[in-house]
Amino acid sequence: MNDLRALYEDVILDHNRRPRNFQHKPGGANHQAFGFNPLCGDEFTVYLQVENNIVTDVGFEGVGCAIAVASTSLMTEAIKGKPIAEVEALFQSVHHLLTHKGEAAAPLGKLAVLAGVHEFPMRIKCATLGWHVMKAAIENQHETVCTE
Repeated sequence: MNDLRALYEDVILDHNRRPRNFQHKPGGANHQAFGFNPLCGDEFTVYLQVENNIVTDVGFEGVGCAIAVASTSLMTEAIKGKPIAEVEALFQSVHHLLTHKGEAAAPLGKLAVLAGVHEFPMRIKCATLGWHVMKAAIENQHETVCTE
């Protein structure tokens, strides 16, 4: 259990210090959405370039706590190059992991470290924010995403 917690902490710290795909709108982005978590002050815009139902590029910008930044960074790595159907299935699996006591509905690979968020129940909304914003971007929702 201590090894898993150490891995969780290492991954969260690494992705918070050096978030992947942390950039303003990548060239050709044709989907975007904005969301915020009023409890923590996290707010992100997620940009997607979707071509032939495949996420060919992804970026995000904004401010957030370590868990929100790390989860969104991990998300961008996981969805780049994936078909929309796989991205939507991944959203469901990660959402299940984060909201059901760390139990994965499907194999998640590196994303499984997010199960550690359950040690901090008040931070689940932080970890899910980027995922909800990404889902709204895919669905071309123009309303602001709020975790409340």
